[in-house]
Amino acid sequence: MRSTTEALIVIDVQNDFCPGGALAVPDGNSIIPGINALMDKFSIVILTQDWHPSTHASFAANHTGAIPFSLIEMPYGPQVLWPTHCVMGTNGATFHPALNTNPAQLIIRKGFRQEIDSYSAFFENDHKTPTGLEGYLRARDVTSVTLVGLATDYCVAYSALDAASLGFQSTVLMNACRAIDLNGSLATTIEKLRAAGVILGH
Repeated sequence: MRSTTEALIVIDVQNDFCPGGALAVPDGNSIIPGINALMDKFSIVILTQDWHPSTHASFAANHTGAIPFSLIEMPYGPQVLWPTHCVMGTNGATFHPALNTNPAQLIIRKGFRQEIDSYSAFFENDHKTPTGLEGYLRARDVTSVTLVGLATDYCVAYSALDAASLGFQSTVLMNACRAIDLNGSLATTIEKLRAAGVILGH
């Protein structure tokens, strides 16, 4: 069992991000058995859940003439326009049925504010609006976090970078993640993670 100062953060293992989903990450469901096994090694387990209103500003369908995966400028910076996914209350937003959710002590829902997207488990995409996760970890005396889930180059990476910037030792287990790899985003992300001092493990 890992130290009680270490937490496992499982990012967005939801139906819409797995094969057959609206924004499927290739091979996304293959990481679930490994994640389930990892949970037994941590005394603190946290899940995140993408949780959007159907009117969310990051959905291409809500911008006239926009196509999925195009880029627009929002008040908080560049924003990829995604296919409609993880709409609150739908089956797509539900955790994948193979994921063991019982060990989770906290579920952080993100992306529920219509006007701003939220990749990170710690902040909205303005990098200022907190989810409350930092406070929870501090209150439980956590000093290091291990991140797994979907997708490596977006929500996992944003969470890992924010964890590192907040002073947590941050580790991403690459074999327990899968990437979207949009226009070479995985290679760019790996460079950013290493530069920020994030440990890339397996």
